[in-house]
Amino acid sequence: MTSGESPPSEQEPRSLQFEDWLTVIVMAALALITFANVLVRYFTNSSFAWTEEISVFLMIALALIAGSAAVARDQHIRIEYFAEGGSALRSKRLSMLGAATVAVLFGVIAVLSVRVVWDDYRFGETSPGIGVPQWWYSVWLPVFSTLIAARALGHGLRSWRRARQEPGA
Repeated sequence: MTSGESPPSEQEPRSLQFEDWLTVIVMAALALITFANVLVRYFTNSSFAWTEEISVFLMIALALIAGSAAVARDQHIRIEYFAEGGSALRSKRLSMLGAATVAVLFGVIAVLSVRVVWDDYRFGETSPGIGVPQWWYSVWLPVFSTLIAARALGHGLRSWRRARQEPGA
């Protein structure tokens, strides 16, 4: 750890273990499903019909889970020239602005996707591959979007507190 870095407990919340374990579980499920499908296809020249639909869902869930962890760890996509260039105060303000923007974006996605879930449930939509209720898949979008928004708010709050504690801020 260099002199400018804060201790690990300040850099990322301990509660990120949730995302880390969920990532491990989803990746393991994806690997097992894919491996089982390869074996079945190799030995029988046919495949499980449900594997593609479940795999696509798991990959989308994985992207949202990883997005949540990236936001909490301040590793989300940004243009480093602007984010790290300039004064320390400018970088902190841009970090807080980025966190607020991500929180608002995913908050809006969470609110709007609740309507999608409700419509899937109300109209009895079923998935195209295996015919299960579509809301089984779509219900996770508002859940993970809320998690990302909460992680962004937490990161913004930690950045704001650090900026207030430093002299000259």
